Formats: sequence, structure tokens, C-alpha cells
Amino acid sequence: MSCHEALSKPRETVPPGVSILLVSAVALIDPRNMVLITERPPHKDMGGLWEFPGGKIDTGETPEFALMRELHEELGIETRTTCFTPLSFTSHSYEKFHLLMPLYACRMWQGVPRAKEGQKLAWVKPADLQDYEMPPADLPLCFAIQDYLQNA
Repeated sequence: MSCHEALSKPRETVPPGVSILLVSAVALIDPRNMVLITERPPHKDMGGLWEFPGGKIDTGETPEFALMRELHEELGIETRTTCFTPLSFTSHSYEKFHLLMPLYACRMWQGVPRAKEGQKLAWVKPADLQDYEMPPADLPLCFAIQDYLQNA
């Protein structure tokens, strides 16, 4: 539905009891401007869909600290908060929760990303990101990454 169409309808309300899920994600960008995406394990919610590395922000963590932790746990790489450039964010309502997710760009890290949790990894050209089936919240981020790399 377009903004114009939405304005002709009553204002939406947040369903009672909907929780806000804070997640942080990163576009790891290699020297060829390829972007790393990971496939969600089949046993998890939205299993089999591709996404940007990252994860839930724990209590007391900033989005950047959550990314440092998640990248170490999931991919075995080290990075620091100063390596993250804020890029975009997404706000998306799912059936059971509302997702808020900042997306960062990162071009420098130590180590070689490897699948420590059994997930599949793919280095993808920015123009090909939308060829991978992703959760609805991630799709707008693909275009933000394309714009960022086109103007970099």
C-alpha cells in the first residue's frame, strides 16, 4: 500500500502486547565490494532465509557491542566498534513481534569469516542481494547497501 493510500485510511495502532525486538546487523564488505550474507539454520524461525550477520542486542549492550560479540560467536572474526559505519535501519512488524534493526557497514576485521554455527555463507555482489530469499525486514536494506557502495 502506498503512503497516499494509507493516508486515506484510519491511523494504524500497535496491537496490544507486541514486543519490540532489538537486533543489530552488519554488511561485511570485502575489497571486491562483495557483501557477506548467511543462511538461517532450518530449525530456527525463518529457517533457510538469507540475512546479514548479526543478532539480538542483549541488555546493557549497544548495537555495536552486540555486533562485535555476534561476529566473534557466529563467524570467528574480530572487529571493533570504530570499524562500524552506520548505514541504515529497518522497522518491521512480524506477527509476534516488531523488529528494530540498525545496519552497519564494516570493511575491516581480523580473521576469515567461517560458519561456526553450521550456517551457509555467501559473498554476493550488491546487485544480486535481492536474488536471495530474505526475511521481509532485510529487503529494504539491500537497496541501502547498493546505494552506499555505488556512492562510495
